[in-house]
Amino acid sequence: MNTQTEAGIYWTLMTYENQSIYLAASDKGLAFVGSGNGPFDEMADWLKIRFSDSSLMRDDSKLQVYSDALKEYLKGERSSFTLPLHLQGTPFQKAVWDALAHIPYGETRTYSEIATQLGKASAVRAVAAAIGANPALIFVPCHRVIGKNGTLTGYRGGLDMKKELLALESAVPSAQ
Repeated sequence: MNTQTEAGIYWTLMTYENQSIYLAASDKGLAFVGSGNGPFDEMADWLKIRFSDSSLMRDDSKLQVYSDALKEYLKGERSSFTLPLHLQGTPFQKAVWDALAHIPYGETRTYSEIATQLGKASAVRAVAAAIGANPALIFVPCHRVIGKNGTLTGYRGGLDMKKELLALESAVPSAQ
């Protein structure tokens, strides 16, 4: 498990329509995006493990750029993110998350396709576990990964949120 000592991790609660989503960042970039309407403890528990020596401080203005970008995405005005990320994970997890970040807006991939892309075709379960550990929902688009037979599979934000995100992307012409 990677842990990082930081002066502080800043958080905010982004609200848009009927969704509230916790966001957390270090001075290096976005570290966590919570589930839609998820509890504060989801974020606090995640950060306690990955940034164990950091203090957690609310700072809405420091995270405004991330909140604004997420709202633009949810409105269908943004299809990609270029903001800095500060993701804690193993080298394998980071390789999987990087592969996810390259799935084009409005497209999906299977767990098997991601494993093959990484040169580890037999590591489908490990890929699935790394995807499940993705700390930055939406910004690292793990919602674009589906089962081999085309079914929707697990998602930390819940399958309803995954369906909504995929529907949004299929309904909105590519923006930025």
